[in-house]
Amino acid sequence: MTYCVGLRLDRGLVFMADTRTNAGVDNISTVRKMYTWCKPGDRLITLLSAGNLATTQTVVGLLEEHMKAAGERNPHIMEVPSMFQAARLIGDTVREVIKTASDGGAQSEAAFGATFILGGQIAGGETRMFLIYPEGNFIEATDDSPFFQIGEHKYGKPILVRALDPDMSFEMAAKLLCVSFDSTLKSNLSVGLPLDLQFYGRDSLDKGYEKRFEASDPYYKAISDGWSDALRAAFDSLPDFKRD
Repeated sequence: MTYCVGLRLDRGLVFMADTRTNAGVDNISTVRKMYTWCKPGDRLITLLSAGNLATTQTVVGLLEEHMKAAGERNPHIMEVPSMFQAARLIGDTVREVIKTASDGGAQSEAAFGATFILGGQIAGGETRMFLIYPEGNFIEATDDSPFFQIGEHKYGKPILVRALDPDMSFEMAAKLLCVSFDSTLKSNLSVGLPLDLQFYGRDSLDKGYEKRFEASDPYYKAISDGWSDALRAAFDSLPDFKRD
């Protein structure tokens, strides 16, 4: 299991992903689930992955290989003319990988399933973000649905629904995501630190701020402790129950 989030703000995009992967309680490791392709002045494309690890790594591996041998897939991820076409390319690649790995049965295909969040901007186009399903189809983030979650999302969703404001700063968005992830980490052992964070500023066409939160990170610890203290204080302030 994993947990990844992409936020669509007025000022750009924010991505965060955990790094835990496990094949049982005694086989836990750290794997990066955020991938970025950047050509300054031309494009910034970030991909978050959740699901079968072999599938997600093969999808990313194929995208990289096609960049080295452009004749096998034209255009490749660094040549597609729009973010929509990037989503189509990744969707086609996901479908191809799952079909190859499975025997064609529905149960087998489900075992190899993977979901992706794609976001970024290509010169001449707008900042866009997509949720790509295992079947290869996808939907786009809008003003009404300004964020996507993949993986173990139910524990971290309430804080996003309540507090996300498209006009918020990157710093406030990072704080919001830290709370969302902290709630998830405390509720599900299959999601774990370190956490990868990335900002993309609208129309910058270049990499923005990046950070990895380790377990010992003082900022993350302050957010976690502060959120717990605030919840306890809010609970204590509620009126006592009184029987009639």
